[in-house]
Amino acid sequence: MANALIASLVIFAVLAGWVWVQQRYAAFARQNPKLGPFRAPDGSCGGGCACKNGQCETGSR
Repeated sequence: MANALIASLVIFAVLAGWVWVQQRYAAFARQNPKLGPFRAPDGSCGGGCACKNGQCETGSR
């Protein structure tokens, strides 16, 4: 019984940590726009760029 409780708490802690990291990443990206386009959670670059082969290029579409 104790093992199941510990496993549940560990899984919850890992998921909560994941959410925290995503929030910190988003805050860092908002505070540092000069570092370039960051990927949104849906995989798009955002900010009007075209992503190809892992690189974002800005320009006319």
